[in-house]
Amino acid sequence: MSNHEVYSYGVVSSSTLYRIHGRFPQVQGYAEIEDVHFMTGGEATNSSIVLSRLGASVKLDGNWLGAEPGGERTKAILSGYGIDTSRLPLKEDYVGVQEMVVADADSRTIFGTYGRLLENAEWNEPIAEDIVGAAVVCLDPFFAEPATRVAKIAFDARVPVVTVDCKTDAELLRHTSAVVIAESFINEHYPDRELEDLIREYEAATDGLVVFTFGDAPVWYGRKGDAIRFVEPPTINPVDTTGGGDAFRAGVVFGFLQGWDDERIVRFSASLAALVCTRFPGVLDSPGLSEVVTLMDAEAS
Repeated sequence: MSNHEVYSYGVVSSSTLYRIHGRFPQVQGYAEIEDVHFMTGGEATNSSIVLSRLGASVKLDGNWLGAEPGGERTKAILSGYGIDTSRLPLKEDYVGVQEMVVADADSRTIFGTYGRLLENAEWNEPIAEDIVGAAVVCLDPFFAEPATRVAKIAFDARVPVVTVDCKTDAELLRHTSAVVIAESFINEHYPDRELEDLIREYEAATDGLVVFTFGDAPVWYGRKGDAIRFVEPPTINPVDTTGGGDAFRAGVVFGFLQGWDDERIVRFSASLAALVCTRFPGVLDSPGLSEVVTLMDAEAS
């Protein structure tokens, strides 16, 4: 019998987050560091922490962790949130993925070792029993072959899959229940596309929910054959935007756990992401369910 509601598969890394005063400096410039915090990195990892804070039970798998300070710290943080990390043993003589994040009030800049991870395929093979034992799958698309396998196994078992930033021709889209595409991904891969045409192309590639996020601008969402709809995110004074997108995806996963309709899922996710951006470090101090619902209901009234 499964003891996890959510199976997460994807990127797991150790992270050091620096919050600076003012804007990120120009070349040869200077910025004052206000806070430093050791935390986790990786989309699936951050979404898993946010989900655990909402009360969901999570099992996390993905790339290898090293038996070194970064890996040990990451595993300890995750275990502290009650996340099942049994698929993530610490490998001897190996240094896992590391990142450094510099965040100002409006943006974040990431330095990391993810390129090596992708080049060397340093990740675990997903276990089918973990996938079919979950109620929802939280999936990173970045390890293409195993991610597609996770999506197929879940689809065949009728387990909803929620993923993020992947191209319209990604095979896993055919097996997903929701995909969240961030503005940064659109700008990088589809800078010249009309947004309405692009969201329609995504909708044609999946039978699931398609969501486009744009920071503090309205969220776009819809499904194949339906009208495009919009949700205005809450107005906030951001402190740290790191993890906002991961929190939004966590909200979508949580909405599928609850069986909510698309509008409620998107409104909840927008409120959750907004609250995460109002604190430092946002993911590690992400809100509980009642706080998110209170903000969502206030915005709707």
